[in-house]
Amino acid sequence: MARSADGGPGARRLAVRVRSARCRKPSSTEWLQRQLNDPFVAEARRLGYRSRAAFKLIQLDERFHLLAAGRRVVDLGCAPGGWSQVAVQRVGARGRVVGLDLTAVDPIPGAALLTGDFRDPATAARLREALGGMADLVLSDMAAPATGHAATDHLRIVALAEEAFGFAATILAPGGAFVAKVFQGGAEGALLAALKRAFAEVRHAKPAASRAESAETYVLAKGFRGGA
Repeated sequence: MARSADGGPGARRLAVRVRSARCRKPSSTEWLQRQLNDPFVAEARRLGYRSRAAFKLIQLDERFHLLAAGRRVVDLGCAPGGWSQVAVQRVGARGRVVGLDLTAVDPIPGAALLTGDFRDPATAARLREALGGMADLVLSDMAAPATGHAATDHLRIVALAEEAFGFAATILAPGGAFVAKVFQGGAEGALLAALKRAFAEVRHAKPAASRAESAETYVLAKGFRGGA
């Protein structure tokens, strides 16, 4: 891996080996070693992002031009806040970012962060009020808790993406965009068909910041037609 000019994720770093400990499970040791040797973790810490996931949105935006000054953005499942941080930086003072999660998220300057479930009508109403208008982009980096069974996990995350799309269809402005995490294999037939009816362009993408061993990928839909 070549050294980047700014010492960022492309920079060569010496691998850190973590010794096993009696009180630590082997899986925990592997996770810790992966974190310590992950250049995106180090770069997120250096730049003040709350998670390495911030770089996934940065890379998706650079490729698909999702964020721009003045846009209104909804970030579903926003904890710990990395995607909301990136969105605030890119939409600027004229834009609006509203994040929502089941757990409370520490404040982010420039973002309105709400606690609740978007499937709850009262929470959805609070989100719309905080947004102050129709959304230009709805983001969903949500994932259901893993069961360890690949087929089950895939179906659960696609179901969550379907619910996120159902909500997005009620709040997106014409021409808006939708991004949701899915697992390898992408969006299922019913979801993909619904997205193709509702948007002018639908694609799948796996940003470089997604770990190679991870099954996650993202479905991106642009050019909302104004109805599902």
